Amino acid sequence: MSTAAASGGQVKKKHFAVPHSFIIILLIILFAVILTWILPAGAYVRVENAQGIEVVDPTQFSYIDRTPVNPFLIPLYIVNAFIKKADLIFCILFVGGAFYTLTSTGALQSFVAIFARKFEGKTKVFIPAMMLVFALICTVESVNMFIAFSPVLVSMALAMGFDSIVGVGILLLGGAVGFSTGTLNTSTTIVAQQIAELPLYSGIGYRWVCFAVYYVVTAIMLTRYALEVKKNPQASPMYELDRQNPIRSTSLDDFGTMNGRKWACLAAFTGYMILNVVGGINWGWGMKNFAATAIYNAITIGLIAGYHPNDIARKFSEGCKTMMNAAIIIGMAQAIALILADGNIIDTIIHALAGGLTTVPSWLQAPAMFLANILVNVFITSGSGQAAAVMPLFIPLADLIGMTRQTAILCFNFGDGFCNYILPTSTALMGNLSACNVPYDKWMKFFWKRFLIWVLTGCVLVSIANMIGYGPM
Repeated sequence: MSTAAASGGQVKKKHFAVPHSFIIILLIILFAVILTWILPAGAYVRVENAQGIEVVDPTQFSYIDRTPVNPFLIPLYIVNAFIKKADLIFCILFVGGAFYTLTSTGALQSFVAIFARKFEGKTKVFIPAMMLVFALICTVESVNMFIAFSPVLVSMALAMGFDSIVGVGILLLGGAVGFSTGTLNTSTTIVAQQIAELPLYSGIGYRWVCFAVYYVVTAIMLTRYALEVKKNPQASPMYELDRQNPIRSTSLDDFGTMNGRKWACLAAFTGYMILNVVGGINWGWGMKNFAATAIYNAITIGLIAGYHPNDIARKFSEGCKTMMNAAIIIGMAQAIALILADGNIIDTIIHALAGGLTTVPSWLQAPAMFLANILVNVFITSGSGQAAAVMPLFIPLADLIGMTRQTAILCFNFGDGFCNYILPTSTALMGNLSACNVPYDKWMKFFWKRFLIWVLTGCVLVSIANMIGYGPM
């Protein structure tokens, strides 16, 4: 008797298993290696401009001898990528350790309960308000800074009857609006304006308009989704996983009540966050400084909570472990950039995109430049690195076709920023998703249509900028 007959003629269908995030990154790494064997190698001559920034000379591009990457060297590229991103990786690990020390005191959970109760039943206020906080902060900071904070937002969202996607979306999508519209961003807008020889922070009025438009559109999208999930939890892509989520709370009462020690612990962590923002803006602090202050913060919180030194060490270690998955993804993603650089095909891709823009009808040139920057961002995820690579090409192109330089920078801002929330190579996206146990495929099931709304919004805004002669210059 056959197995099918013995089971009543029913054969179990095999469900497609979505690959682990590490496998997805490895496949992209392999694809990058293949590209180095297919695409011709090319290089622009790089020069130092008047501001001391190394940029490409758009008039000097040439094809060079191929330098395809040996696929057997992929593990070595991954190791080198970890070394190159060591400061960011240590920051994520150590901030995770400090954050876990804080959550072990119950201070944040109790505060979350107070906040959630205050806004219980006020979804249309709670979500936009929380998103606005992160949007404003990320006008000057990277979303990477808050990877360790995203599990708290997920806890809050679950306690209020939403899903994990709402929790992580408050941070990711709110932060994306602040960072990607480029109002005050020094690593993207200011670098691009220096290259374009524009007054720094010029054109900020229309950027705030873009900020407001994107904020309203994004807040509406996430709020509508949250209301839908609250009404029908099974509509969430995370329904089954959220039922098993270790950070889920069955009730706001499980979060406990506040006391003096908890308020002091929360104040210490808040002070740490403020110190990092001030340090980043005024003292030029980077990831290694944030990582160092995280160690101090963990010790301070542990002492305030009355922990024995051994307990502080154990909790800090446990917190670092919770961020290991995010740290590995970040390290692996950096390997892609190293492979493309060693294959000498990044300049080839940019050269082809810049050439293609000259064939686009004038009324579509601004959206086309925006979309071209999205494609570039697939290969160069660093905002300042992308500015140095594309601005020397797109600025002369903008002058040639009658587009203002300010509009070209806006196209760069949108293309560099918003694309990061669908790319599996984005540290901001994958780090936060990993910290909250949200698989990439579940996020994309929720977000891909909403990303298209973002793209459409950006096309409209850059088209308006082009029509009104957004300036100066």
